[in-house]
Amino acid sequence: MAGGSFGPTGVAKERAEQYQGKVTSYVIIACLVAAIGGSIFGYDIGVSGGVTSMDEFLEEFFHTVYEKKKHAHESNYCKYDNQGLAAFTSSLYLAGLVSTLVASPVTRNYGRRASIVCGGISFLIGSALNAGAVNLAMLLAGRIMLGVGIGFGNQAVPLYLSEVAPTHLRGGLNMMFQLATTIGIFTANMVNYGTQQLKPWGWRLSLGLAAFPALLMTLGGYFLPETPNSLVERGLTERGRRVLVKLRGTENVNAELQDMVDASELANSIKHPFRNILQKRHRPQLVMAICMPMFQILTGINSILFYAPVLFQTMGFGGNASLYSSALTGAVLVLSTFISIGLVDRLGRRALLITGGIQMIICQVIVAVILGVKFGDNQELSKGYSVIVVIFICLFVIAFGWSWGPLGWTIPSEIFPLETRSAGQSITVAVNLLFTFIIAQAFLGLLCAFKFGIFLFFAGWVTVMTIFVYFLLPETKGVPIEEMTLLWSKHWFWKKVLPATNLEDESKNESNNSV
Repeated sequence: MAGGSFGPTGVAKERAEQYQGKVTSYVIIACLVAAIGGSIFGYDIGVSGGVTSMDEFLEEFFHTVYEKKKHAHESNYCKYDNQGLAAFTSSLYLAGLVSTLVASPVTRNYGRRASIVCGGISFLIGSALNAGAVNLAMLLAGRIMLGVGIGFGNQAVPLYLSEVAPTHLRGGLNMMFQLATTIGIFTANMVNYGTQQLKPWGWRLSLGLAAFPALLMTLGGYFLPETPNSLVERGLTERGRRVLVKLRGTENVNAELQDMVDASELANSIKHPFRNILQKRHRPQLVMAICMPMFQILTGINSILFYAPVLFQTMGFGGNASLYSSALTGAVLVLSTFISIGLVDRLGRRALLITGGIQMIICQVIVAVILGVKFGDNQELSKGYSVIVVIFICLFVIAFGWSWGPLGWTIPSEIFPLETRSAGQSITVAVNLLFTFIIAQAFLGLLCAFKFGIFLFFAGWVTVMTIFVYFLLPETKGVPIEEMTLLWSKHWFWKKVLPATNLEDESKNESNNSV
C-alpha cells in the first residue's frame, strides 16, 4: 500500500472468506450492555468540569480558588490555576493508569466479564465516597476508586466489543464504547446544568449519580456471555463454540472458531505477554498502542470537555451560559459519533482520521486568532465573537467525534494478536490515562502561561498525528481480528521493520492458500 492512499491494503485473509453469520439480537444486546462502561467514563469526564465551576463546591473544598474567582483584577486566563483543583480532576486518571496494569492479567486469566464486574463495583464505591465527601481526602479517595473502575472498564470493554462483533461491522459496534462515552459526557453536562440550581448540595447529586450506570455495568457484566475468544484461550473450546453460534446466528462457525483455536494455542505458549509484546515482530502494534491513545488526548479534547464550563467562564460567559455552552458541546459530540458509526466500515479508518484532523487544525487556529486579537486580561468577548468561538469549538468537537474520539480506542483494540491482546489493551489504556492525567494536571497552568496559544499548541499536535496516520497507519477495515498480523507485512514502511522470519512465514501462508 502506498503510504498516502485512503484505500484498504491488500491482505491475505486466510479463512476470512469462509466466515459466516449475521448481526443477531444477541450481539446487539451484548454490545449495548458492555458499552455502558463507556458511559461512566464519559460521565466522570463531563461531571468534573461542571462541579469545579460551582461556587458551593469550590467554597467547601478549594477556598483559595473560590476567593480568586471573585476578584475581578485576576487575569482571565489564570483565575482557576490551582494544583489542588487540578488534582481533583487528574487523580482519577492516575489511579486508572495503575489499575489497568492489574486488570490485564485479570482480563486474560479470568475473562473480559470479570474485569467489567470489577470495574462496576469500583465505580459504585467511588461514586458513594464522592457524593458523601466531607473533606478533601474523602473526595480524592472517591476519585481514586473511580479511577480503578476506569482502569478495569477501559481495559475490558473495547476488547469485549472487538471480539463479539462480526468482522464486517467490528468498527461500528466497537464504537458503542465511544458513543456511550459521549452520551455520558452529555448527560453529565445536563445534570450539572440542573444541579447548579440546587444549592448548596447540587454538586453532591452530580457526583453521586455516577452510581446509576455503575450499577447497570456491574449487573450487566454478571449476565453477559463471555467472549468466545476468551473462552477458547482458557481451554473452554466447546463452550466458546456454543457462544459463537449464538452470536453469529448460524451453526457454521468452523472457520472463525479454528482461527480462534490457532490464535489461542500461540497465546497459551506465551507466559509473559508484556515481555513478548516488546519483540520486534510486534513493533507496529506496540507503536500504535502508544501513539493512538497519546494522540487522542493531545488533540486537546479532554481539556475542552472536562474544563468546558471553566473555559467558557474564562472567556466571559456567565455561570449559566458557560454550563449551557458545555452542554451544547457534549450534545454535538454524541451526534458526531453517530456519523462515525455509520461511515467507519464504509470509508475506513484512515479517511476519517485524516479529514477529522484537518478540520480540527482549522478550528483551533481560528479560535486562537479570535482570542488573541479580541480577548485579553480583564476583558470579555463581545456577544458576536463569543458565538463564533462556541461555533468553532463545536466544529472541532464534531471532527473529533467522527475521527480520533472513537478510533483512538477502536484501532488499538483490533490490531493485536490474541497472545498479546490484553497486554496491548493495557498499554493503550495506560498511555491514554497517563496523557489524560498530564494534560488534566497541566491544563490550567498551560492556559495561564500560553493564554490563547493553548489552542495553537494542540493544533500543532493534531498536525503531527495527521501526518502520522497518512504515512504509518494501514487500513484495518474488513480485516478479521485474528488475521490482523498479516496486515503489517504488506505496509510500505512496517515490512521494513518486521523481522525476516515473519515475512517468510506469511509468504508461505499466502502460497498455501492459493494452492
